[in-house]
Amino acid sequence: MEKLQMKTPIVEMDGDEMTRVLWQMIKDELLSPFVALKTEYYDLSLLHRNETKDQVTVDAALATKRLGVGVKCATITPNAQRMQEYPQLTEMWKSPNGTIRSILDGTVFRAPILLDSIRPVVRNWKKPITIARHAYGDVYKSVGLYTQEPGECTMTFRGVSGQETTLLVQKVDGPAVFQGEHNKESSIRSFARACFQYAVDTKQDLWFSTKDTIAKIYDGEFKRVFDEEYEKTYRAQFAALGLRYFYTLIDDAVARVIRSEGGFIWACKNYDGDVMSDMVSTAFGSLAMMTSVLVSPDGTTEYEAAHGTVTKHYYEYLKGAETSTNPMATIFAWTGALRRRGRLDGLAELARFADELEQACLDTLSAGVMTKDLVGLVETEPKPQAVTSRAFLAAVRGRLEAQRGQ
Repeated sequence: MEKLQMKTPIVEMDGDEMTRVLWQMIKDELLSPFVALKTEYYDLSLLHRNETKDQVTVDAALATKRLGVGVKCATITPNAQRMQEYPQLTEMWKSPNGTIRSILDGTVFRAPILLDSIRPVVRNWKKPITIARHAYGDVYKSVGLYTQEPGECTMTFRGVSGQETTLLVQKVDGPAVFQGEHNKESSIRSFARACFQYAVDTKQDLWFSTKDTIAKIYDGEFKRVFDEEYEKTYRAQFAALGLRYFYTLIDDAVARVIRSEGGFIWACKNYDGDVMSDMVSTAFGSLAMMTSVLVSPDGTTEYEAAHGTVTKHYYEYLKGAETSTNPMATIFAWTGALRRRGRLDGLAELARFADELEQACLDTLSAGVMTKDLVGLVETEPKPQAVTSRAFLAAVRGRLEAQRGQ
């Protein structure tokens, strides 16, 4: 069967460790045999980011903005341990995801891939919970300071008019650490609009949570902007669709989420969304079954898996072992990008292929062919047997070929 053709390239951002290995396996086994892939390639591996002084991350983000669709592999964000592991690093480079989110000014929507054979750990969850994560600022764009003597730390804002405002952060009597975070009103407003619009488009209730009782100015600004956007633009649309917008404190939201049946969007600030998306995905089954889509106000979209680089499996792979690493979220990152590219370019067959590939994956899992992380979660009979990543991809390809009559 002739390969499907593409008009416009997708921005392809390669990554690190085991997910980089899976990335190539997915392309070789499930994509290239069926699609004449057109991508604009950027190597976002840690060492290449180091070589380019992280310029490659900026270039990839700008390319995504230019071409409209990107797909990204998981990448390493170095910490102190990684600096020892990679002694050639010249700097503890910031999160590439944070850099990309900042440039695209988007909102991250993360939702679990559900299987009938795997019941959520939270038994009353019956529908997916989508985490909407603000994609700018907070700790991901923060600056830190370590001091070794008694003294005081102040925060000063100097306006273009020359007027200054200074606040005392804290007086300390010895060594201390300080951190400065910020956010932009324009980004908060884009986040609010994206959440409300996504709720309208998907016909789901929207929950939003912060800690404005403590961070009265910082978190209070988020609450104010959300309330303003809802009242001004979305209240009537929500009412017409029978949807609900609900605000509560983050700690109350956590309790309510656990008691809920799911089926709503939970909007969170940047760090909250980072943490809660991992909790939700794990409770639904596996972090490897969590999709992640970055949506910008101008419609630019970037797809990736919500999980990391699977370091432990990578070390096994380097020793020559065949690992049982779950590739589902990475596959769905590719299908999301291909579907979006197909719809933007008017290529219905390309969008249909993305649907077919996802269904082939789900059918393979339903047939009991799955990676080790999922096997122990299955409660139905017969119990599945774990297979390697390579075997799982081969099984998916077999089903995909059968679906397409090849």
